Amino acid sequence: MKVITLLTVAVMLVGLMFGTCSAVPSENFYPDDWKLYRNKAWDLDGFFQVTEKHGTATFRPAIAFESLGGYANLAYELGENFIKDYPDDHQRAEAVFQYVRDHVRYQSDLDQFGSDEFAQNADELAENIREKGRARGDCEDYAILLAVMFRGAGLRSAVVLAPEHAAALVYLPGYKGANMVWELKGESGWIWAEATGGRNPLGWTPEQYIHGEGLLAYEVTEEPVGAGEPPAEQAEQLAGGGGGAFFGRSSFIIVIFLMLMLSMLGRARRG
Repeated sequence: MKVITLLTVAVMLVGLMFGTCSAVPSENFYPDDWKLYRNKAWDLDGFFQVTEKHGTATFRPAIAFESLGGYANLAYELGENFIKDYPDDHQRAEAVFQYVRDHVRYQSDLDQFGSDEFAQNADELAENIREKGRARGDCEDYAILLAVMFRGAGLRSAVVLAPEHAAALVYLPGYKGANMVWELKGESGWIWAEATGGRNPLGWTPEQYIHGEGLLAYEVTEEPVGAGEPPAEQAEQLAGGGGGAFFGRSSFIIVIFLMLMLSMLGRARRG
């Protein structure tokens, strides 16, 4: 996989600082019980531990580990609840995705918390869903909740960090309903989970990320949480591995073909 250049690193960090899912700290900092600062993504005490060394960026979604392993709680249990009703991995992943999409409403951190950035962990979102029927959050909140719930549902998951954005990935080899199948650490079968839109299907990668520029991903497993913990492994750049049966890179050609066929049928009927 190609090495991310210093320019790409700069673009990513600028995106994190000034994008729609920015990580600009407000005047007040909010360390949590694990000494992670919720209103910054960078450094080993930030919720995403974004760092850069020798021109290469990496990150570790440390806040996800607050809801896994010995700290597994509401969000992980929510994921577990889908196992019995959905024995098929693909259907289970879709059900988890739809649950998060339909129970979390997008709201910026500035509007919700009065801070340019404030990340919530998965259990905090799950608690709001349980008590109020709905939670509110922005892109990293969706991503973390999805990643934890997928794990609870017995599925492998990852967090992907993009310029100005964060999302989740779920490992679903053979899944056909995606416009792009991603490759992580040489392993194809990773599917994008973009729940920030109320009508998004599982597997839809936004057009601005379809070419894989500046995308870093980190598989979520059980790891130590605390601030200062170094990444257990290096975040990897995602590589595009093609699409599903209908939604792949050839979808444009398929659409043109269908339009041509409809046009020919119309002329035949008029004849």
